[in-house]
Parts: sequence; structure tokens; C-alpha cells
Amino acid sequence: MMKGAGGAATAEDVAQDTLLVLEEKYAAVEALEELVPLALQIARFKVMALHTKSLRRGEGASVPVDDLPLADPADDAEAMLERRERLDRLETALLALGDRCRELFRLKLQGLRFPEIQQRMGAESINTVYTWDLRCRKQLIERMGGRR
Repeated sequence: MMKGAGGAATAEDVAQDTLLVLEEKYAAVEALEELVPLALQIARFKVMALHTKSLRRGEGASVPVDDLPLADPADDAEAMLERRERLDRLETALLALGDRCRELFRLKLQGLRFPEIQQRMGAESINTVYTWDLRCRKQLIERMGGRR
């Protein structure tokens, strides 16, 4: 019933846990004809609890890492060409934008949030920055050839 490398150790743990429950909760039971079925029932519950825990953790369905196929880190030539073309279109579109849009995108790529961008760009309100962002993104999408 217990399988795997730790099967014997797990069986010993179940036996010890069963004996502990018998000692702590059923110390008054002394008749052998009552004690044996009680011990078997407790052991069955312990085994089922281990099984449920194992299923919950996904231990039965796990696959060793060594058995998984390795992904090829190099893209195929077609994917690399498509990526290069997208980057070229993006660079061309960004250069065609105005200074404010380029600055806005630069600050966003640095990880700044809108309140920080508002301060850096000297906007009166954060809603102004939101409007700039919307318009700049729209312009960039148009210059790159529409939404894809």
C-alpha cells in the first residue's frame, strides 16, 4: 500500500501514529477483540489522510525535471525575423512621434508611475498625463500599422 523510497518509513509513521492515538484516546480499551479492529480502522484513516495529502500536493502526478524536454533557447529563423521586423517598425514609429510622447514612453519604460511622470514632465494634473498617454499610445499604434 505504501510505495516509493519512503514507503517503509511512511508505514512506520502510520503504525506509530496509530499506537499514539490508541494510547492517548483509547487507553480504556483492553479487550483484544475490540483493540485490533479499532487499530485497523485508525490506521486506515491515517493512510487515507496521507493519500489525500499526497493528491492535494500533486505528488502522484509530478514528473521528474530530468524527464522534461528542454526548450531550445534559440528561436527559429522565421520567429527571429518577425521579431526584428516588429522592433524596426517600433523604432521607426517612436522616432516619428513628438518629443512629449517619446519622453512619456521613456519614463514609463523606466518604471515611473503617472504621479512621478506628472512631476517630471511638469503637468498641472495627473489627468493631463493620462490624456497624453492615451493619445501617444494611439499615435504609436497608428504609426505601427494598426492594432494587431
